[in-house]
Amino acid sequence: MNAKGRGADENPKNRFEAFHVEVDEDAWVEEDPRPLKTTFLRDASQSILSANDSEDLSFAYGLNPYRGCEHGCAYCYARTYHEYLGYSAGLDFESKIIIKPDAPDLLEKTFAKPGYRPGLISLSGVTDCYQPIERKLGITRRCLEVLARHRHPVVVITKNALVSRDIDHLSELARHQAVAVYLSITTLDPALSRILEPRASSPRARLETMRLLADHGIPTGVSAAPMIPGLNDSELPAILEAAAAHGASFAAYSIVRLPGAVAEVFDGWLKRHKPQAREKIMGRIRAMHDGALNSQVAVARMRGTGAAAGQWKALFQACCRRNGLSQGTPKMSMESFRKLLPGQGELF
Repeated sequence: MNAKGRGADENPKNRFEAFHVEVDEDAWVEEDPRPLKTTFLRDASQSILSANDSEDLSFAYGLNPYRGCEHGCAYCYARTYHEYLGYSAGLDFESKIIIKPDAPDLLEKTFAKPGYRPGLISLSGVTDCYQPIERKLGITRRCLEVLARHRHPVVVITKNALVSRDIDHLSELARHQAVAVYLSITTLDPALSRILEPRASSPRARLETMRLLADHGIPTGVSAAPMIPGLNDSELPAILEAAAAHGASFAAYSIVRLPGAVAEVFDGWLKRHKPQAREKIMGRIRAMHDGALNSQVAVARMRGTGAAAGQWKALFQACCRRNGLSQGTPKMSMESFRKLLPGQGELF
């Protein structure tokens, strides 16, 4: 199947499911000319914050208003999380989106609990909180409204220029040193971005958004991620330079990793779009992960291993120094956090 405007072209087998539908390649099947439509399903979860204890992630909680992501990035490590829902990490991940309309109310209730203690929240870790449906539903915006009322520290990461819509709440958080926004930029090449991240904002739009946020006093940085050896790795210096020129003050990076079925999705993308470079790219990814396509070791999974990983780190550090960028998320304050009840004043 060749799904136009999608990062994946099929649904790989779900590792948790006993049955899987496969098309006989020798059979004659008339191609369906209709585009694959996205469907949205309601999540009835009664909690919204996921505690994090991984040593290579700087946040205490993850906040994901959605599950799955219509941006359709071919390399996305989060694709495997859809398998826990009974779906595939392929087309299902980007066309069957789980929405959490109760997220803002659940967040309010969480903050009001007597035992809750503030810790840095990541918005988001396994989805993009500003994917296209957010323009209509506004779940992320309402979550930010709750965060701003409570002055709760949050780090936002997105590939979508829609984040600029919420400058009002982000500015309020910035006044209390309680926010940082990362614009994730994988490539500056619009042609590559269109096929690698088919429904995300263009690189130019992300840079312009970076400038707009910075001009409003909102701490803004760039996440050069993921760097894919043999595909976009040569762009790291240019990405950091462009980000600094557009107001970024801090930066982060990571090396691509392809857990589980993500490897099949990305390999399929290479077959379609970069067939001549496929073996080189997959080989270089393996070289960064001790011969595998993924690592579960903290820090190593994000930065890679071996001599090449050391060279990447040195290059990143040098580019940050050259462009006046600090490395990693800026320090945020927990001191302004306040417990509130909806419509009421401060609890203590």
